[in-house]
Amino acid sequence: MLRRPVLLTFAVTLLMLLATGAVAQKKADFEFAPETIEKSGPPTKTMQKALKLYENKDYYSASIELHKVIEGETGDSAGNKQRAEFWMGKTLYHLGFFSAALSYFDKVVATGASHRYYNATLKWLASLSRKLPESAGILKKIGKYDRAQLEQPALAKVRNELFYLLGSYHYQTRNFKEAISLFSSVPADSPFYARAKFMEGITHVRTYHAKPAAAAFKQLLRTAAEAPDTAEIKRFERLAKLSLARVFYSVRQFQLSIKYYDLVPQSSPGWLQSLFEASWAHFQRNNFSKALGNIHTLNAPYFDSQFFPESLILKAVIYFQNCLYDTAASSVNEFYARYPALKKELATILKQHKDPAEFYDYAMKIKKGQASLNPEVARYASSVLDDKTLQKTFEFVEELERELKLVQDADPAWKATAIAGVVLTDLTLQKSLAQNVAGELAQRRLKRLADELNELQKQAIKVEYEIIKGQKGKIEASLRKEQSIAAKKARGTGRITPDDEHHFWPFDGQYWRDELGYYRVKIKSQCAR
Repeated sequence: MLRRPVLLTFAVTLLMLLATGAVAQKKADFEFAPETIEKSGPPTKTMQKALKLYENKDYYSASIELHKVIEGETGDSAGNKQRAEFWMGKTLYHLGFFSAALSYFDKVVATGASHRYYNATLKWLASLSRKLPESAGILKKIGKYDRAQLEQPALAKVRNELFYLLGSYHYQTRNFKEAISLFSSVPADSPFYARAKFMEGITHVRTYHAKPAAAAFKQLLRTAAEAPDTAEIKRFERLAKLSLARVFYSVRQFQLSIKYYDLVPQSSPGWLQSLFEASWAHFQRNNFSKALGNIHTLNAPYFDSQFFPESLILKAVIYFQNCLYDTAASSVNEFYARYPALKKELATILKQHKDPAEFYDYAMKIKKGQASLNPEVARYASSVLDDKTLQKTFEFVEELERELKLVQDADPAWKATAIAGVVLTDLTLQKSLAQNVAGELAQRRLKRLADELNELQKQAIKVEYEIIKGQKGKIEASLRKEQSIAAKKARGTGRITPDDEHHFWPFDGQYWRDELGYYRVKIKSQCAR
């Protein structure tokens, strides 16, 4: 029981990736070359007027005329109605109504290949993926297309982006073979290469293939070393290092795992997580001094908005392994002093706010520090609500609020038109649905935290039980043998000897930033004495 490591997952890495949005482009917006679509009868004067207004960038007026065509008020053919739907999507895009534009492009996608603008819509979906968070449902729409449709000459400029996006859709739907094929098709000179190669590695991880996963991450590191430094490359370079550490941990190559954990820079958002996970790798190698030193760093006051309750369980296990039962008991008591009460508080919050829409409002209060919670509970709850997947659902609500305000601030003459009413109704409905989704996801995140604390509490009880037996000298023979072996392997680690590049300074109760990550805890086993 005491030697089983905690399973390390790739959730944090994935949640960080999905929340990032699309790769930054040199131009914030762009217009595509005119689509060459088979015509279906001559357009009416209204349709011609709409296209002329669009060409002159009078998008508000164009939207009014296009709506008339779509609603069948002009007698245009079915083909021209399809044309109007497509142009309406483009018009709303240029007006900044990205979610409303997506609704019109969705009509095209829903019709399927029989829609005359089905293929032409793909590049606009790619463009919208840069404007809207993934929670807007763009991947699901791109997933309607197959790879062959991405080979259209008209898609040359966005093909690599679409390879990545379609690969992400297949990853989410667990079609891992196709996802890997698409990710590996993105060339090294593409702005989307880093994230595609990273996701290729992650997909191999999901299929439990450590060797090709490590190969993908290492290739990304080699490319990053040769490429010009950009925020995109640096971010995925850091994620690749963290992922390699996890891959090597999963196959019990703990020394290699530690090597890559140590490469995660302190400036990285994942540094604290890497420090905690490295503690388990050091524990597996019986390097108790370094494992405890990492845990000491995690408890520095600089990180009071982060929390690692499991670190206290690991700390107790380390002291138990070294027969330092009183110290181990103190670690368990430290866990009891904080986390069961937090679990109870979380259960109360979930019980009081059951409706997802209501919980969304409450979650926003938590994030803004307006929920009237005690400071410690507020910090922990806020930390959980910073989950990257959850964050993008909040971002979608914010985007819909921006577009609703755009309607509100529009010219009164346009606001009185039928298309303005359609856009307003659509955005209002989307916002309501998005708030429900965000609220439900926030509920699940807090419930998951409560469940994790409950499981850790069970582990704490088991450790406490073994500690009591150890204090009474009644430990089972198998555990006693395990302690003895660990003590022999760790012999000599109680002495802390710095190398030529470091100096030894006793901890005086005050944390210093330049010492974070370098702490060691002197520990001398009391087993077999």
